[in-house]
Amino acid sequence: MTVALITGGSRGLGRSAALELAKQKTNIIITYHSNKEAAEEVVAEIKFLGLKAKAIQLDVRDIAQFENFASEVVQTIKSFNMAGLDFIVNNAGTGLHENFEETTPDQFEDLYQIHLRAPYFLTQKLLPLMNNGGHILNISSGLARFSLPGYSAYAMMKGGIEVMTRYLARELGDRQISVNTLAPGAIATDFNGGAVRDNPQINQMISATTAKGRVGEADDIGKAIAMLLTEKSAWITGQRIEASGGTLL
Repeated sequence: MTVALITGGSRGLGRSAALELAKQKTNIIITYHSNKEAAEEVVAEIKFLGLKAKAIQLDVRDIAQFENFASEVVQTIKSFNMAGLDFIVNNAGTGLHENFEETTPDQFEDLYQIHLRAPYFLTQKLLPLMNNGGHILNISSGLARFSLPGYSAYAMMKGGIEVMTRYLARELGDRQISVNTLAPGAIATDFNGGAVRDNPQINQMISATTAKGRVGEADDIGKAIAMLLTEKSAWITGQRIEASGGTLL
C-alpha cells in the first residue's frame, strides 16, 4: 500500500489520476480549492474501491496555509495507518488565454503564485513527510514545448516547473526520490473555461495537429500519471514526458 497527495484532485486531470492510482492500491489525499462536493465525490469513489481517501481544502496561492496543511496531512497519514507520503503530484492550476500585449501584472502574478511558487514551497514543506524512494510528479504543459499565441504567461510558468523538476531530481537523488514532469497536450475538460471540450472549432483545430487525430481526455492523463507512479519507473528521474497524442510533431 502507498499514499499519494494530489493537488487539485476534485476534477479533471487530478480526479482521474486519483481514481487510477486507487486502482493500483494507493491511498489518496486530494486538495480542492472551493468545490467540496466534487472533492467528496472523489473520496467516496476511492473508498468504494476499498482504499482510504481524504479531501483537504487548500488555496495554493496562500503559502501561509502550508504549515497547517502539512500538519493535517500528517494526521491523515496516521489515520491511514501509513508511514508517510510515497507520491506527490503537483497538479493544481488555472489557465489563461491572453495575448502578450494584453496580459496584466495581476494575471501574471496569479499564474506565478499558483503554477510556480506553490509547487516549489508546498513540495518543500511536504518533503519531510516523504518516504525515501518516493516520486514527485510535476504537471506541465505541451505549451512549454510548442508555442500558440495567447499562452505566453502560462507557458512561462510551466517552463519554470520543468527546470524545477531537474533541480529537485538532482538534489533529492540521494534519498532515491524520483522527480519528473508530465506535460499534457490539449485536454477536453473544464480547464480554461472548457474551450477544448466545448468549442467545436478549437477541438477540430487541435485534433488536426495531433498524430492520433483527437484531443486528449482526462483519463488519458490520469492513466499516464498512474503509470509513472510505480516501482517500475524508479530509474526514471529528471525527465519531461509529454502526453499529447503527438501534437505538432
